[in-house]
Amino acid sequence: MRPSGQRTLVTGGAGFLGSHLCEALIRRGDQVLCVDNFHTGTRDTIAPLLEHPRFELLQHDVTVPLDVEVDRIFNLACPASPVHYQHDPVRTTRTCVLGAMNLLALAERRRARILQASTSEVYGDPEVHPQPEHYWGRVNPTGLRSCYNEGKRCAETLFFDYHRQYGLEIKVVRIFNTYGPRMYVDDGRVVSNFITQALRGDPVTVYGDGSQTRSFCYVDDLIDGLLAAMDSPAAFTGPVNIGNPDELSMRALAERVLRLSGSSSRIVHQPLPPDDPKVRRPDIALARKNLGWQPRVPLDEGLAKTIAYFRALLNA
Repeated sequence: MRPSGQRTLVTGGAGFLGSHLCEALIRRGDQVLCVDNFHTGTRDTIAPLLEHPRFELLQHDVTVPLDVEVDRIFNLACPASPVHYQHDPVRTTRTCVLGAMNLLALAERRRARILQASTSEVYGDPEVHPQPEHYWGRVNPTGLRSCYNEGKRCAETLFFDYHRQYGLEIKVVRIFNTYGPRMYVDDGRVVSNFITQALRGDPVTVYGDGSQTRSFCYVDDLIDGLLAAMDSPAAFTGPVNIGNPDELSMRALAERVLRLSGSSSRIVHQPLPPDDPKVRRPDIALARKNLGWQPRVPLDEGLAKTIAYFRALLNA
């Protein structure tokens, strides 16, 4: 159950997901403290909230300890796209690990419930498909993606150790590919790449032969999943997958974006990046059972909204 009038901390609150989460929390009556160092987040994403009486912005890096009065904590602080997290891999690992330690220490002092936004990247290039939460993954610990994959895995370890050692109320959510308005043009994610290339009339870049698969969850559904996880009974800690189980190939996604955008761009192929997973699809049976959650927005509907957002952004 969710207490009324609570003060909720959202780290990474000026990012793509964080800004949507802050809006949802304001809508349901929370006092929201948004913390961001603006390494990848921007004030533009939270501009509509800046004058709201129940919204507060604090510029702060989670690798530095923080002491504030809060009832609940959502930890979304970390670059999430390969372009961003590989740009400064040491900083990425520090954000994942030191950030988790500092926020867990804060939660322990305040006896606050805390949610870790983990990632499907903890499964690596999986040998089990779709990926259930009990699968331990197949991760390269020394590759280009390791700063993010292993950083998030270590953060999960810290969360469960705090739960066992200090009785802290934790929630761990493994987020699968999410898309929607407020994604960044240059973040290197496949949906934003395909849409911006298509709208600009540039060649749409598909890596490898395009047969590798992903599944895509619209941002509104993802936020509903985060809230459901945070509000679930204390006994349910997770980890729990939140994502859309509908799977398609990268080639099929590119063709769909071209159709929905009305673009005449052509598809070109480039070499597959190192450690790029061949398949990625969540098993969401646990979320359905324990959270009563499943995605509702069809891919074409979500892509159409995202294309409209990027079209307005590029035209501006």
